Parts: sequence; structure tokens; C-alpha cells
Amino acid sequence: MARQAREQNRIIGLAPTMGALHEGHASLIARAKRECSPVIASIFVNPKQFGPNEDFAKYPSAFESDTEKLKQAGVDALFAPEAAEIYPRDFSTYVHVEGLSERLEGRSRPGHFRGVTTIVMKLLQIVQPHRAYFGRKDAQQARLIELMVRDLNLDAEIAVCPIVRDPDGLALSSRNVYLNGEERKAATVLFRALQAVKKELEAGSRDALHLQATLRRKLESERLAAIDYAEIVDAESFEPVTRVAKACYVLLAVFIGKTRLIDNLYLEPKSPGSDHLAFHL
Repeated sequence: MARQAREQNRIIGLAPTMGALHEGHASLIARAKRECSPVIASIFVNPKQFGPNEDFAKYPSAFESDTEKLKQAGVDALFAPEAAEIYPRDFSTYVHVEGLSERLEGRSRPGHFRGVTTIVMKLLQIVQPHRAYFGRKDAQQARLIELMVRDLNLDAEIAVCPIVRDPDGLALSSRNVYLNGEERKAATVLFRALQAVKKELEAGSRDALHLQATLRRKLESERLAAIDYAEIVDAESFEPVTRVAKACYVLLAVFIGKTRLIDNLYLEPKSPGSDHLAFHL
């Protein structure tokens, strides 16, 4: 299908997923449908991006209901390969983006991003889309993929789409199903911490260390929360900043019980050099 579409000069869209689909995935597909035809979705739980003590063996799986959801969403084709198709027994070639892969998520999950960039490279090579759609909840992942595409001169545009949230602010994630009732309620502390920082920024605060202290204080008020990291970083390099003066991310990784959740607030000046910020939660 993809080869024929390219021959017909049609715009191919790809929405890569690991299944256990939710409204966040649906938003990627909806945007792809507006911009592309055909739209191809992939479902592949990538073993190379899980560490030895992570949740690969129990990662949520709902293939039959996922395929029905994709059908209802109007996806033109589903690519759902077996692991052996993607990684033959003697597989030994990986893609690694140096520097950024070792920070934040990479520091907490060694080898994770090497697995991510390798599978995304393979999907881009197999499907050959003009555009591939990723969620901004995984902000560092999206930036790494943008860098990989730029550095390797790949013929694909990376579209980064807004976070989709439940009414109480919790960012949608396939891992949310791990939370019990008490943990689910506690998990809203991530959103509330980001809102607390947003409120201070709106009041004029720009000191990153002060804002990070607010962030950590709010998170630590929830007894079920254990902070992995809570930082404010440059939106391109993901290096820490001392002052919010250009595009930045407020990034969180927090354990609620045994479940690790991530979230972020994206900040950007409303105009070059402006001290007024646009907020993207």
C-alpha cells in the first residue's frame, strides 16, 4: 500500500504505537487523517526499549480491541509484525543518538532510547511515511527522533502532537491501567504540580531553581509519590536552565506506587525575546 501511494504522489502518514490504545493514540490518528492518505498504524511492543527489571512481560495488550478501534478510526492499514520479523536472531545493528540519549529518561532507563530510535528507524524504513506522528507526553523521545531524522537525512517529517488528558488532568498512558483506585487518585499530583509551576510563571517568576523547588514540594505532598526527576530544561538540548527565557520543558518522572509515570509542561515565548509565555499542558 505504501509503495503504491508514493507512486501516486499521496501523502503517507504513520502512527507508531505499542498497542493498549487510548484517546491519546486516537488524537494522533485523527491528525494523521486530516493531513495524510493513506494512514498506517503500527502495533509493536518493542523488547529493545525495556530494561531487565521493567514491565515488558506484563505490558498491557488488547490486540483485538485495538484493531477494532483502528478500524473505527479509519486507519487504512495496520502493521503488526512479530518480534522475529523485526529482530532476527543475529540482529546486531542499532541507532544511537549521543548525548541526549543519556539524560533524564536515558539516565533512569539505560539503553531505553537506543531501543526507541532503532525501532523508529526500522518503522520509517519499512513503511516509508512522509509524516510520522508522536505524542508530546514523551517529549524527550520526540526530540531524539527529530534529531535522528535530521542527522541521517531521512525523508520523513516528525509531527509532535499535544498531550491528551483525563478530566482530572492525568495524562493518558497505557500504563495507567496498573494504578489501583487510591493510586489513580494520587497520580493527579503530577498535573497539580505542573499547574503550580504554571501559576508561578504566570505571576512572573522565571527562576528555574525556585520553580523546581515548587514542583518538588507539590509532588512530595503526596505520600504515594516518589520522584525520579523533576527538572526544567531547554526544549532543544534538554540541558538544565537557570532561567526560563526561551522554549523550555518542565519534565516529571514520578513513581506512584510501583507505576512510573511521566508528564510535562511545554513553555515558549509568545514572540522572539518576549517575557510572555505560551503554556502547553
